[in-house]
Amino acid sequence: MAEADSGGAGGGAGGASTGAGGGRKNRIQVSNTKKPLFFYVNLSKRFMQQYGEVELSGLGMAIATVVTVVEILKNNGLALEKKIYTSTIEIQDELRGRPVQKAKIEIVLKKSDKFDELMESAAEENGPGANHQQTEA
Repeated sequence: MAEADSGGAGGGAGGASTGAGGGRKNRIQVSNTKKPLFFYVNLSKRFMQQYGEVELSGLGMAIATVVTVVEILKNNGLALEKKIYTSTIEIQDELRGRPVQKAKIEIVLKKSDKFDELMESAAEENGPGANHQQTEA
């Protein structure tokens, strides 16, 4: 299973880890502090290649990161929105010892019709095993 663990009040975890528990293999729980933005963009691309769709979710401050990842994928022509869910969940505040309400978003994306074509041309552009960071001498 490639589901990230929940990061408590921080808004999700930093990627995809394996663990026991009921969840979908193509779910990414986004954090706005644990991983860089393009980690989630690239992981989403990989999950769409593998499963045809990906579910991104985030709590609280991580919602902005989820929306940014989704917009990058949509604007690059790679993904289409399938479903958007919003809710509030109750989390135990460790400092105050009482429950607090947190906003939650879940966005399901599916591969666009051009996804495979765009990914193929990006791979050709970079070449096999190409380093994504270019340095000048």
